[in-house]
Amino acid sequence: MTIKQINSLGQEQFVAKLGFLFEGSPWIAEQAWHARPFTGLDDLHQALCRVMYEATQEPQLSLIRAHPDLVGRAALSGSLTPESTREQASAGLDRLSPEEVATFGRLNEQYKARFAFPFVICARENKKESILSGFTGRMNNSRDEEIATALHEVSKIAYLRLRDVVQGE
Repeated sequence: MTIKQINSLGQEQFVAKLGFLFEGSPWIAEQAWHARPFTGLDDLHQALCRVMYEATQEPQLSLIRAHPDLVGRAALSGSLTPESTREQASAGLDRLSPEEVATFGRLNEQYKARFAFPFVICARENKKESILSGFTGRMNNSRDEEIATALHEVSKIAYLRLRDVVQGE
């Protein structure tokens, strides 16, 4: 789609086309629709992220919690969204040894025990090694730092998803 086409969509169609950008959180697209017209891809992304960042902490945490564990049950059972499946595969997470799967499982549980939400990282910008390093490095963050980091990663994920469906300038 082009930005012109995006700008011409009614709110319901806008959400239908872009609601998936932020995992399980179509409310972001619903609210960002009001910022039309968008001048381009970056302007659209900024409007979407502004909704995310200006939300109170509870919807932000719901957004973070909507993300699946990396190499978690949903990935292993094949029930991830198509976007998450492609993203985890791009990082090589679909080609792990049983020992590596167990390591990811252990790290997911440790992370969730500490922060009460899943570890979020833009898998398309990483590979298995940097993701594992991210787990250990981010465990030292405060909860507030980790919420901010997770939201920043969500922003990057949404931008790459947006580039997949909307033509740039």
